[in-house]
Amino acid sequence: MSAPHPEPLPPQDNPASALLQVRTEVAKAVVGQDATVTGLLIALLAGGHVLLEGVPGVAKTLLVRALSTALSLDTKRVQFTPDLMPGDVTGSLVYDTHTSDFTFREGPVFTNILLADEINRTPPKTQASLLEAMEEHQVSVDGMSRKLPAPFMVAATQNPVEYEGTYPLPEAQLDRFLLKLTMDLPARDEEIEVIRRHSLGFDPQDLHAAGVRPVAGAHHLAQAREAVGQVGVTAEVLAYVVDIARATRDAPSFQLGVSPRGATALLKCARAYAWLCGRSFVTPDDVKALALPTLRHRVALRPEAEMDGVAVDHILLSILATVPVPR
Repeated sequence: MSAPHPEPLPPQDNPASALLQVRTEVAKAVVGQDATVTGLLIALLAGGHVLLEGVPGVAKTLLVRALSTALSLDTKRVQFTPDLMPGDVTGSLVYDTHTSDFTFREGPVFTNILLADEINRTPPKTQASLLEAMEEHQVSVDGMSRKLPAPFMVAATQNPVEYEGTYPLPEAQLDRFLLKLTMDLPARDEEIEVIRRHSLGFDPQDLHAAGVRPVAGAHHLAQAREAVGQVGVTAEVLAYVVDIARATRDAPSFQLGVSPRGATALLKCARAYAWLCGRSFVTPDDVKALALPTLRHRVALRPEAEMDGVAVDHILLSILATVPVPR
């Protein structure tokens, strides 16, 4: 006999309270990963997309499903495989024998949160099919553009590039991801809690049985996005963002630094993070907190630095330590 579905909580009038409650609900299904949940919320608030990287089995898929359940958003999952075609994602024209005409059949991209599972296991042509959807929130087929639902976010998961059977994402597509979040293996205490939950009958496929309830909706996100747009940024903080971006271009270990688009993305994320923290202004600490997930996929190491095993995050941290912080 299946467990009864938990009753949804009364709707929150305050979008900040509703989104904070989302984190509590996600934690009922996913142990730890608080920083990743915050990153996903920041991406939704800023209207961006997220790339989740981690080895298999760290709950990347479960995390996205739990988040969409708590936010009352529609979600669809696509397993990216070497034989996946672009039309399998965006949709295609199908011949209707009754009308003797071609009709458009929507692909899974027509949803609020698209879970692109193991996106780097499919060839670049299919990866690139998401570019228009991610940038313009629409799909063009047979010369006609079709708008995607709002809100829309791609949450793509990928295995580390050294895994067999992976294709590197094109630079143009990497730049479309607002954040790249890394999901590490859990700490010992967290792993014990994961095993304990499974020993008590936790089923990752049944989030209702785990007690995950809808606590927010698209209207909360719309209100929150308006509020984020009102978060103040001083001239000094703007200059700090630009100085960080310019420093990546001068770093000897990088052959490709952060573009102005990357600097704009860092500012967007810092404003969303400041709002989530309950502030109406951005501080240099907000910029620092979001620098790694916003910039790590927008830079490229020189071949000699790669051979020496230099880590991108290590170089970015050294840049943050040297760029003067405004007072």
